[in-house]
Amino acid sequence: MGKQATPRALPENEAKAVARMLRVSPQKLNLVAQLIRGKKVDTALADLQFSRKRIAVDVKKCLESAIANAENNHDLDVDDLVVSQAFVGKALVLKRFHARARGRGARILKPFSNLTIVVREVRAAEAA
Repeated sequence: MGKQATPRALPENEAKAVARMLRVSPQKLNLVAQLIRGKKVDTALADLQFSRKRIAVDVKKCLESAIANAENNHDLDVDDLVVSQAFVGKALVLKRFHARARGRGARILKPFSNLTIVVREVRAAEAA
């Protein structure tokens, strides 16, 4: 018996991957996500490989996961994949204390972010 399977939220030609609790501010992560939006996955992987941003390693890992999901779970062709969406969300923020002069204290915010990458299969005939 058991409960019924949840219907698929994405169309048949899309797959996604989510990276949660990345230790970077959403603003900084969005700069890297903006770098890969709308590009073919091989170009996006190359851009992330040579990016000097620290968080590009985690974004590349999430993109590779989305590609693997598309290939293994949804039988999509890897050569036709395009990054259709890459969006960033806020996660929790750790509040820390830093001692300052004359008995004062300063708040330090350590934000976390979530990253969602959606890849879409675009046939060569559709792109032209």
